[in-house]
Amino acid sequence: MSTFDDRENAFENKFAHDAEMQFKAEARRNKLLGLWAAGLLGKAGDDAVEYAKEVVKADFEEAGDEDVYRKVKGDLGDLADEATVRAQMKAMMAEAKAQLMEES
Repeated sequence: MSTFDDRENAFENKFAHDAEMQFKAEARRNKLLGLWAAGLLGKAGDDAVEYAKEVVKADFEEAGDEDVYRKVKGDLGDLADEATVRAQMKAMMAEAKAQLMEES
């Protein structure tokens, strides 16, 4: 194998790893966001966990984060404004990435 082939394989492996980590971070963020929203909705225990799963599933409706935002904001109604939900999404992404880094 040539050096070029080695570099190409390394790049492809890194790209696949980065994509997998981004997917895991988004799923973790959505779970954390769902648990936060569940608390605002008065859900606890298994109900909170089930709601968090619904939020994770909402991310598969379309590309990007808007489907998750719409799900959570729609469920929360007046309990949280747009800025609060989006700020939580950002904070939960940082937390999700930190958790994944600790695990690896």
